[in-house]
Amino acid sequence: MSPDKMIYMANQIATFFNTQPEADKAGKVAAHLNDFWDPRMRRQLLDHVAGGGAGLDPVVIEAAAQVREPVS
Repeated sequence: MSPDKMIYMANQIATFFNTQPEADKAGKVAAHLNDFWDPRMRRQLLDHVAGGGAGLDPVVIEAAAQVREPVS
């Protein structure tokens, strides 16, 4: 997927959880990514964050620490 599409999708998830009253927004974002993003998408996100995370919502960047590394 294009980097722009991945950033857009990840930020949409963060936008949703940013509107919720729960305190652990990054944890909720990470749980969603782990449950619904396939390994290739998670790898792309983690690589993008490792490269600086340009364009990503800060909650997505925080959530990345809890995203499961895809098994090779």
